[in-house]
Amino acid sequence: MQSETVQPTTEVECEGRRLVFCTPNRMTAWRAQSLFQKEPDTVRWILGFEPGARFLDVGANVGVYSILAGVARQARVAAFEPESQNYALLNQNIHANALAGSVLAYCASLSDRAGASLLYLSRFEAGVSCHSLGAAMGFDLAPRRAAFAQGTFGYRVDALVAQGALEVPQHIKIDVDGFAHKVVAGARATLARPEVRSVLIEINHNLEEHLDLVDEMGALGYRHDPAQVARAERKSGIFKGQAEYVFSR
Repeated sequence: MQSETVQPTTEVECEGRRLVFCTPNRMTAWRAQSLFQKEPDTVRWILGFEPGARFLDVGANVGVYSILAGVARQARVAAFEPESQNYALLNQNIHANALAGSVLAYCASLSDRAGASLLYLSRFEAGVSCHSLGAAMGFDLAPRRAAFAQGTFGYRVDALVAQGALEVPQHIKIDVDGFAHKVVAGARATLARPEVRSVLIEINHNLEEHLDLVDEMGALGYRHDPAQVARAERKSGIFKGQAEYVFSR
């Protein structure tokens, strides 16, 4: 995908506000242009935030949802994205929308353990997803050959909150292509805190680890709407069986 095939920036509008995204290739342009169509339940969830809400975006990619929350709801956002090119664009998008005072990006992974690790890339290209932490796997957790491996550091949400490095979020998005169960395992104490009002998790119904997450969130007092899940679930294609679950309490 050549940069000259798209405009250098793509603008979209939400509730009369302008969102600007740096789009050096077709993938990043598609992410901006499909903001309101790709995951409409995610958009509805974010637009339901109270103004100034604290939002933790785990797996931010180039930041379309972080920017939406920052612009449309003046949210205070902590956005985690370990992939190098996505992280650079995430920061460019924060700058382009004058959100430096409210959206902060971290080039780090969130998981169930801390330490140095490798991030295995599905493709070495800005805007791409389905990377894996610690082992070369696909979003289905099956072994997969990586296009590239880069160094990264992993952290646990609970440790960051306990250290005061991260405010207790009121809303959390977890979209890490198959590894949501590891993020949750590292965030159990935080998820149990009353300040957390809602959590959106991309769950793969084909993975036992993800089905267990539904029960775990229920045990923590979160509820979800089966109709919302059915509406969000992919019915065909390689991501068949995946759906965004909106958990709230």
